Amino acid sequence: MGNPKFEIKKRTDNEFMFNLKAGNGEVILTSEGYTSKQGCKNGISSVKTNAPDDNNYERKVASNKQYYFTLKAQNGEVIGKSEMYTTTSARDKGIKSVQNNAPSANIIDLT
Repeated sequence: MGNPKFEIKKRTDNEFMFNLKAGNGEVILTSEGYTSKQGCKNGISSVKTNAPDDNNYERKVASNKQYYFTLKAQNGEVIGKSEMYTTTSARDKGIKSVQNNAPSANIIDLT
């Protein structure tokens, strides 16, 4: 099993985004698009800071009845969104994974 990591990528619309991957390579959090790489790096710093606090997670249900969560910064802005989960317990495990992996994850720039 590898180490957790943030991967910075460039989207097709030329915006930057990141995925947080757990040690097994699974994507556990995805960012919105950023117009600059520095903005993307700032987003990663915000995730590292805000991930440990359970109060920063909003547990949600999608229109297709699948479960997901968002991670918010102190200002209430969404800084990351999870994949979809079929159960609430799987979603809660996803939150725990972000809490455990984000603070120490390396940053890999794939741009």
